Amino acid sequence: MLQVTPETGDVPPALDVYFATADIEATVKAALDAGGTVIRKPFEIAGGMARMAVLQDPQGAVFEVIMTPSEAGISPVGPLEGKESRNMLSRRTLIASAASVATIGAFGYGYWPRLDGVHAEIERQRRLLSGDPSLQDLVRMATLAANGHNAQPWKFRLQDSGISILPDLSRRTEVVDPDDHHLFVSLGCAAENLVIAAEAHGRSTEVEMDGGLTGQIDIALGRGPVAEQGALYQTIPLRQSTRSLYDGQAVSAEDLTLLATAAQQEGVTLRLFTDAADREAVADFVVAGNSAQMDDPAFIMELRDWLRFSPDRALGMGDGLFGPCSGNPVVPEWIGPHMFNLFFKKNAENTKYRDHIRSSAGIAVFAGDLDDRAHWVKVGRSFERFALQATALGIRNAHINQPIEVLSIRPEFAQWLGMPDARPDLVVRFGRAPALPMSLRRPVADVIV
Repeated sequence: MLQVTPETGDVPPALDVYFATADIEATVKAALDAGGTVIRKPFEIAGGMARMAVLQDPQGAVFEVIMTPSEAGISPVGPLEGKESRNMLSRRTLIASAASVATIGAFGYGYWPRLDGVHAEIERQRRLLSGDPSLQDLVRMATLAANGHNAQPWKFRLQDSGISILPDLSRRTEVVDPDDHHLFVSLGCAAENLVIAAEAHGRSTEVEMDGGLTGQIDIALGRGPVAEQGALYQTIPLRQSTRSLYDGQAVSAEDLTLLATAAQQEGVTLRLFTDAADREAVADFVVAGNSAQMDDPAFIMELRDWLRFSPDRALGMGDGLFGPCSGNPVVPEWIGPHMFNLFFKKNAENTKYRDHIRSSAGIAVFAGDLDDRAHWVKVGRSFERFALQATALGIRNAHINQPIEVLSIRPEFAQWLGMPDARPDLVVRFGRAPALPMSLRRPVADVIV
């Protein structure tokens, strides 16, 4: 039961009803034929694990219908075999669907906010450059880079000769990233985006990193012959971390070669794992790491602080993890944390991660030759090119960094990799799947100092 509080406003008491169906399209058609109305056409929820529609009968009663893979009698991820795998998928489906239905049921269909404002802002932020771009334009391209929690932990200083990228320590995620490793990897991603965008517009680049306390990255810009960057540049606005089930199909050897070639970076090693046994072994490490994190109240609190449940909050902050970007529905900001506490549970998350990894074509592990800021930045640059090349090939990716984030698990994972003396820097799954909504960014003016 949801208690009526001053924050709920004028939401009236209501009972929300939903029905399971094996064929949501047929059910919607039958409702129309019987004189009903479609309030909302079938749409995906829970990261693609289920589909839902909102209907109204001729007397005006509103209800939802929902179809999950188990109800449709299909496997949601392709070549998974065995009773255990099917049961795990079914449990995850039911958990995720229940969470999504509950959030909808709290207010009924009428309370769902429109996302037009979010879409318009995303389109504005992610437009390609034209003509001779300004330094501010190049910064905008840099801010579209991958970064942990979408915290955007960067600042930019503009100079006549180039652009400097500085760490913004006020946006640290100190629980999951206590030594700022992910922060400097994120700076490397931003630097690579800036280099690619500049060179795509005829600007030569030279990147240097301050080895001192500042961790500043200086990118000198010139004029002259540059490497061909057109293909990767075109994908900068399209790259995303796609946290959903993939189609379970293999990536061709040719595409794997293209990914590995794009990721080549002096001082960085890339390992690709595509065998099912290897992916299952990685899943074991991920689940062990996730279990440790889920048992840490500080980790849960930090993650919750970076969640954005409503469009208004997402637009107002311009950062963080907005629900639809992970395949989840939007909910009012005041109820979001309560729903998170209710449904964000260790067993459900562990099942989700196993399903996600099993549905993936492979796992990519990045490791710098040395465990220092300069190599963390190099890893970021390598990964960003990997992600952009993957995007150009229609391949999605998402981080599963738990084995490297939990100190008690990282050495064993490195041993399994055959790199006992190295620090693995990133663990990324990849495969094909539909895109999810893009994440927002803060205004360029807010990140220039």
